[in-house]
Amino acid sequence: MDGSFETFTQDWQPQTSLVRGGLHRSSHQETSEALFLTSGFVYDTAEEAEAAFKGDHKRYIYGRYGNPTVAAFEERLRLLEGAEVCKGTASGMAAVHAALICQLQAGDKVVASRALFGSCHYIISELLPRFGVETHFVDGADYNQWEQAIGDKVTVTFLESPSNPTLEIIDIGRVAELTHAAGGKLVVDNALASPVVQKPLQLGADVVIYSATKHIDGQGRSLGGAILGPHEIVEEKLSNIMRHTGPTLSPFNAWLLVKGLETLDLRVERHSRNAHQIAAFLANDPQIANVFYPGLATHPQHKLAKKQMRDGGTVVTFELDGGKERAFRFLNALEVADISNNLGDAKTLITHPATTTHQRLEEEERARLGISDGMVRLSVGLEDPIDLIGDIERALSA
Repeated sequence: MDGSFETFTQDWQPQTSLVRGGLHRSSHQETSEALFLTSGFVYDTAEEAEAAFKGDHKRYIYGRYGNPTVAAFEERLRLLEGAEVCKGTASGMAAVHAALICQLQAGDKVVASRALFGSCHYIISELLPRFGVETHFVDGADYNQWEQAIGDKVTVTFLESPSNPTLEIIDIGRVAELTHAAGGKLVVDNALASPVVQKPLQLGADVVIYSATKHIDGQGRSLGGAILGPHEIVEEKLSNIMRHTGPTLSPFNAWLLVKGLETLDLRVERHSRNAHQIAAFLANDPQIANVFYPGLATHPQHKLAKKQMRDGGTVVTFELDGGKERAFRFLNALEVADISNNLGDAKTLITHPATTTHQRLEEEERARLGISDGMVRLSVGLEDPIDLIGDIERALSA
């Protein structure tokens, strides 16, 4: 950690860590966390600057290397996740890319679940192979496919659980065992679940990544990301890549994320309660072909979800009969929910994955993932569920 930032080791409950973790007051003794909007830092002497760059003097050097506000966010999230180290990034996709690339070189092998967010799919399927990395996709819930693809040697395995947008649940502990037996590391994108619903590191993952834009900020204000894991990966392999390639989290965004963490547990609990109520309503509507929500007993991995997750999460995905035309009519008729490709926001947001988040995938690949033209993804917000259900009912009948 740079500078005089204190690492907190109190044995706090998660809610206390969300409010007080990483709190480092300046000499002014402010109540709220200070915002250090600065690109650089000054030295009293040339000798001090030399010592800082040599690593002999731990202090802040440059905004790309570290910042007190960013460090406060990293420490607060680290305490919540129970990780050794946390690094903030400019966005969730910056976190995905950096967490993978810091562990890979030409000739290495990556095995990933097929059901991924579109940009994650691009990194695995197109970007990494350009640099000589061997990549394989498997159906996430088929553990024979995982075992065969991993074989006796793998460098990194990667998955989302729940997946975006079909909310597939993967047994993180089982994939971790297969990965470790082959000498690899498991990286889990936990953005859809959030750090208060699921703890991948406790389930066996080596690295967990977040789009802090979702849930952690959760109010549509800023981009941000985070990578959490052991010292040997996050400090020894990742830090230099972060310093020299610059996917840096801005201090202002970090401050927003720090404040977002204070209410994260409260917000996600309400999001999830609303989502479960809406999923149950949709499951009983004859106009809905399929409902995907891990909290429903009808979900194919419901028992696993109950084992791995605190609740069913904040996202409900469902299919309408009538394909794209019917889905578009439904989205356009909504008055409360907003059409947006974001999720984990205080406002209810809805999107059509086949034409937005997953439009880059070939039609055949979308079909294999179960992303139909009638599928919509609903990120349930903090509005009253009575109003949300009424909005859905009006749109269905429009």
